Amino acid sequence: MAQQTTDFKVNPSDETIRLGPLTVRFLITGENSNGSVATFELTVPGAQRLMAPAHSHDHYEETIYGIDGVLTWTVDGKLIDVGPGQALCIARGAVHRFDNNGSQDVKVLCVITPAAIGPQYFREVAELTAAAAGGPPDRAKIAEIMRRHGLTPAAPRPVTPEARVD
Repeated sequence: MAQQTTDFKVNPSDETIRLGPLTVRFLITGENSNGSVATFELTVPGAQRLMAPAHSHDHYEETIYGIDGVLTWTVDGKLIDVGPGQALCIARGAVHRFDNNGSQDVKVLCVITPAAIGPQYFREVAELTAAAAGGPPDRAKIAEIMRRHGLTPAAPRPVTPEARVD
């Protein structure tokens, strides 16, 4: 009879990671999936923006599935609204970020394939955010954490209204 492995956490969703007003709750981590996929729920209150700079990742795709509300993603300079039942796949190397431009809270499911990032990245950013005591977190330190976890911060670029994808 094969011995069962019991040293992994079956339900990572027991932990909610707070990034200021945003929350992240992992449902599946790389440890739970032999590195094939990581899945987390992201909740963004109304009128909130991603604190970290726009970024890309070269080692995984990120697919976003809308559950509640509408989250506006900027992907390679194009604005894309993702609402309930809609999905967006962000390819490796695509520069992206998000904003909740509405008053309703947004909830999305994020799927990372392969599972190149996990809860530790968000824990480190949460610690830095908490240390800012309500002020803006240190952008240089955020960029360092991002790089260490395989995210590449992007230089700011303007977005024009004609960039919207409907």
